[in-house]
Amino acid sequence: MTLPTTARLVEVGPRDGLQNEPQFVPTATKIALIERLIDCGLECVEATAFVSPKWVPQMADAAEVLRGITYRPGICHPVLVPNEKGLEAALAAGAKEVAVFAAASEAFSQKNINCSIKESLERFRPVLARAKDAGIKVRGYVSCALGCPYQGEVQPIAVADLAWALFEMGCHEISLGDTIGTGTPEKTKALIDAVARRVPIKKLAGHFHDTYGMAIANIYAALQEGVNVFDASVGGLGGCPYAKGASGNVATEDVVWLLKGLGIDCGVDLDKLVDTAQWISMQLGREPASKVARALLAKRAA
Repeated sequence: MTLPTTARLVEVGPRDGLQNEPQFVPTATKIALIERLIDCGLECVEATAFVSPKWVPQMADAAEVLRGITYRPGICHPVLVPNEKGLEAALAAGAKEVAVFAAASEAFSQKNINCSIKESLERFRPVLARAKDAGIKVRGYVSCALGCPYQGEVQPIAVADLAWALFEMGCHEISLGDTIGTGTPEKTKALIDAVARRVPIKKLAGHFHDTYGMAIANIYAALQEGVNVFDASVGGLGGCPYAKGASGNVATEDVVWLLKGLGIDCGVDLDKLVDTAQWISMQLGREPASKVARALLAKRAA
């Protein structure tokens, strides 16, 4: 087994991490968070989502956030768009990269976006086409890749089919999401093996939730399969809406600790990242959910 020597992290805290916060987070705080994350060495920070404020009130200031970021060479700020309307708004705000999301579960697709998987893909075709014309890169998310809150098991072949459809449509990278965090290492390996038969391994990313404490183990399993791009959220921001009180996104600090322990370079300053996790958690009135952040902060205070 040969592990990758480098890894790239996609920081999703400002979008996926904050989108379900019950109290509105000030626009200035969101912008400051993005800037702090870049200062930590993160080169890809998902900024916001151009979705209906009716359904996701936290993202109502998407245009203001995107316009407020100081763009730096080599740094990308993908934004989530659900349809052509979202893409139009993102382009008007100056987006240089966008992301689309589809579910590998028919039940989830129907309940979450009120259409079938096939219909969701048809919605994305004009988005991908227009993005291509505008010279905009598109990232694809596949949710429920390792389980669905409604139908339970999701077959790897279904995930592979959806990942291929998004890749063939023009997505430059496909992020496989364990939306409810029920995945385990061997299931993760089986998933990646199935998807990599359709989509090149270097075009795949992992998006693991820590609901059952398996995210780091699953990332290690994915590394063993050759995946070296992972989504993570500073301070473990973002709960799992399908498991009351449960944690959601894997904490970026925990992933960096794993990578450093394996001798894998990810270019992130862990001390600065822990400071950022502490700062944003204080803004939200709580402690960081990250085990690594808590341990290092306790060590500093000792």
